[in-house]
Amino acid sequence: MKPLGGMKVVNLALNLPGPAAAQRLSRMGAEVVKVEAPSGDPMLIYHAGWYRDMADGHTLVTLDLKTEPGRTELARLLGSADLLVSASRPAAMQRLGLDWSSLHGRFPRLCQVAIVGYPAPRENEAGHDLTYQASLGLLTPPHMPRTLLADMAGAEMTVSSALALLLSRERGGDAGYAEVALSEAAAALAEPLRYGCTSPGALLGGGIPEYNIYKTSDGWVAVAALEPHFKKRLEEALAISTAADYQAVFAGRDAAYWQEWGAANDVPIETIRS
Repeated sequence: MKPLGGMKVVNLALNLPGPAAAQRLSRMGAEVVKVEAPSGDPMLIYHAGWYRDMADGHTLVTLDLKTEPGRTELARLLGSADLLVSASRPAAMQRLGLDWSSLHGRFPRLCQVAIVGYPAPRENEAGHDLTYQASLGLLTPPHMPRTLLADMAGAEMTVSSALALLLSRERGGDAGYAEVALSEAAAALAEPLRYGCTSPGALLGGGIPEYNIYKTSDGWVAVAALEPHFKKRLEEALAISTAADYQAVFAGRDAAYWQEWGAANDVPIETIRS
């Protein structure tokens, strides 16, 4: 039996973090009901394939929560639910009567994880993955980010918060509420930079040759011989020791050769793919 077998999740969240979290909860065995407004989920327009994958196996219900029939049907769903996942601003949830104090009084066994942009007192302020990364120094203009760090980290924080709430309730505690701020999720992933580990020239920021990237005859490879035994094995096998030595040696072969060499010699080397 999967750990969340028998649990029911109602997901009001659209776009990415909430549905990604709901997908993870579903894979743990939870029954997920995805509630969408008549206008649908914008994710279907942005990335239809990803939208469908995240909603796979979920029950889709279309409700207009601005109407009395829509709110009545949502109340019916919440009456048998264990967890509500939301991603609207707290002020909007309050206008709909879906704030935690209102919900907890009506559904005492219902837990809730609310995804917001910023922690209080900025919980009603607008933001997106791009702006969270920008504020933390995670962007390198003019390049756009290669992944959505805040959204994906926020999804995982939503899952862990949900599990903590459900575990506490199952151990005899009250149903609880947690907020997941995407800006804080991004900040957690930015800690290596905040502590200086990955700053340019730092230990993990290009400051040592054994943990760096190198141009090959046809591309680039990442070399991560950070532990002493990896470094010793690499440098003895290739007769290298300085940054210049590393650059010269890796430039002499193609990326596929070096990846195969790394696998054969138990040294972490990986082709950098575009």
